[in-house]
Amino acid sequence: MGPILDSNILIAAERHGHTVRQILEQMRALHGDVAVGISVVSVAEITHGAYRTKDESLQQRRLAFVDRLCSDMPVCPITLDVARLIGRIEGQQAALGYTLAFEDLAIGVTALHLGYEVVTHNEKHFKLIPGLIVHG
Repeated sequence: MGPILDSNILIAAERHGHTVRQILEQMRALHGDVAVGISVVSVAEITHGAYRTKDESLQQRRLAFVDRLCSDMPVCPITLDVARLIGRIEGQQAALGYTLAFEDLAIGVTALHLGYEVVTHNEKHFKLIPGLIVHG
C-alpha cells in the first residue's frame, strides 16, 4: 500500500520551490519504497490554480510542475467503480449529517478503492471517509 498525495500537499511543495523528485524522495523516506500517486482531481485543482495567477512566468512554472507530476507519478482516474463508491459514501455520510467537499471525497475514495492511503494537510475532511487511512 502506498500514498495518494492530496492536492494541498502538492500545492504547498510547489509554492516552496520543491521539485517533483524532491516530493517523491520525501514520501519514500516516510513511507518506504512504495508507489506514490496522485488523483486526476489533483491535476484539475492544480491546473485551475495555475490559470488563476496573473503572473505569466508563475503560471508557466506551475503548469510545468503539473506536467512533471503527470509524467513522474501515476495519475489515478475516476473509474465507474470509483464514481459509484463516491456516490455511496457521499450519500451515507449525508444521511449522518456530514458534508464532504467533492474534490476531497473523490481523491479519498480513489485511494480507498485502490487500497492506498492519503497524505494531506487536511486530515479532518478525509477522516470522514470510512476505512480510509489518512496521514498528515
